[in-house]
Amino acid sequence: MKIAMIGQKGIPAIYGGIERHVEELATRLVGCGFDVSVYGRSWYVQQPKSSNQNLYKGIKLIILPSIKTKNLDAITHTFISTLHAIFIIKPDVIHYHGVGPSLLSWIPKLLAPKIKVIATFHCIDRKHQKWGFIARLALRIGEWAACHFADRTITVSKTLQQYCSEAYNKDVLYIPNGVNVEEKNSIAKRAEVLKKFGLKKEKYLLMVSRLVRHKGAHYLIQAFCDLKKNDKEFSDLKLVIAGDSAFTDDYVKELKRLAKGNRDIVFAGFQSGKALENLFLNSLVVIHPSESEGLPIAVLEAMSYGKVVIASNIPENMEIVKKHGVSFENKNIEDLMAKMSTAIAANDLKKRGELAKQFVKKKYNWEGIAKKTKEVYLGI
Repeated sequence: MKIAMIGQKGIPAIYGGIERHVEELATRLVGCGFDVSVYGRSWYVQQPKSSNQNLYKGIKLIILPSIKTKNLDAITHTFISTLHAIFIIKPDVIHYHGVGPSLLSWIPKLLAPKIKVIATFHCIDRKHQKWGFIARLALRIGEWAACHFADRTITVSKTLQQYCSEAYNKDVLYIPNGVNVEEKNSIAKRAEVLKKFGLKKEKYLLMVSRLVRHKGAHYLIQAFCDLKKNDKEFSDLKLVIAGDSAFTDDYVKELKRLAKGNRDIVFAGFQSGKALENLFLNSLVVIHPSESEGLPIAVLEAMSYGKVVIASNIPENMEIVKKHGVSFENKNIEDLMAKMSTAIAANDLKKRGELAKQFVKKKYNWEGIAKKTKEVYLGI
C-alpha cells in the first residue's frame, strides 16, 4: 500500500511535534511493508543535489518549495504536495497532518476520488495568538474539512476527540502521540551543553518548546523571578529555556526583556540530539506552561527521562500529568510559583519520575500507535 504524508515540514525532525510524530510513525509503517512518501519543505530539509527524492530510513522523502512566510508556508506547500501526490506518486492513501493542511483535503476527493484521505487533528491551531483573523478563519474551516472530507479522522488526544464530536458532530478515532522510552542514564562526562551554559546537574529547571506565545514562557519567567525573589532556598537554581522563534521574533524579544538582568535565566536556543538529551537528563524538573496543546510530545519526552513535569491544567496536559505530574492553574503565575516551590522542595522526585516513565512507556509507545494507524489504513 502506498501512503503519502502531507502537512509536516519534513523529516528527519529538527524540531516540531508533528514532524517527530510523522518520522516515528512513517519509520514503523515502512517496517510493516508500506510504501511511504513524506513531503518536506525545501527550507526545512536539505535538498539532495541529484533528485527531488531522497530515501531516509526506507521512507521516500520528497522535497518541494513553499512560500516561506507565517501565513503562506504551510498552505502553499500542501497545495503543491497534494498535486504532486495525485499526479506523480498516485498513492492509495493521502494522510494530512494538521488542520491547516487538511483545508485542502477536498482536492484529492475531487481530482482522484479513488485515493483515500486520512486527516490527523493535532491541535486547535486557531487558538494560537500568532494568527490573525483571516488565518484563524482558515484554520476553523480546516477543522471542518478534517472532520468531513477525510475518510477517517484521527485525533491525538481524547480532549480533541470530544471536541470534534461536539463541534462537528463527527465520530473520530483517538490515536495519541508517542514517545521512545529507553533506559537513559545521566551522562555528565559528555554533557558539553551543561558546561556551555554554566549548568550543574539537577540545579536547573527546564522548558523545551518553540518560543510562541501560547506555550506560556512569559508566565514561567515571571514565576521563576518571583520564586527567586521570595525564597533564598532556591538561590542556586537556574531556569533553562530551550527553543527558538517560529516566525515569532517579537515574542522572543519580549521574553528576553522580561529576563533582562537575571543571570539565572538561560536562553539555550534550539537544541537537539545529545545536547537536548543531556538537558533533559540533568534537569531537576521540567515545566510546560502552555495555554493550548494537542497532546504535548515535550511532556511525554520529559516523562520518558524520568522527570516530574509541572504543567498547566489544560485538558490536553491533564491527560498525561494528572496522576504522574504536577499541575497549576492555566495562566496563573502565583499558582505556578507555588507549585514550583512545592515540587522542587519535595524529596520524592526520583520516585515520582520513575512512575511517570513507566506510565508513558505503557500508554504512549510508538509501536502500538503505528499498529493502530496501520489498521486504519487497511480498514479503508
